[in-house]
Amino acid sequence: MEAISLITTALIAGAEAAAKDTAGTAVKEAYDGLKKLIKRKFEGDPSSQGLVDGKPEKIKQEEDLLKEKISNAGVDKDEEIINKAQELLEPLKSKESKTGESNIKVGRDFKGFSGNNSGTVNQTIN
Repeated sequence: MEAISLITTALIAGAEAAAKDTAGTAVKEAYDGLKKLIKRKFEGDPSSQGLVDGKPEKIKQEEDLLKEKISNAGVDKDEEIINKAQELLEPLKSKESKTGESNIKVGRDFKGFSGNNSGTVNQTIN
């Protein structure tokens, strides 16, 4: 993944994770650290700094503009920022959903439960 995409992906993923109550301390700290480093590069540009602090929806909506600003400010050339983006994405990758199926037998009359982790649950009761 190119550096600009890595950084914007990390910002979006970090913003999404930080907005949830389930985000761990390490993820929140890595996200805050990444934002701090990027905002330092955007010193004197409050609109760019505000974009970095935006909600995930806003960052996604303005992703092309953010990528342009990252390139213009040389953010994508900063090894510390690239490393911090990778550090943030690593624990988030391990929590990604994996496709699978579970069958659970409960009691005599309840024959089975079948579902997947995509948000859809199918039950068969015979």
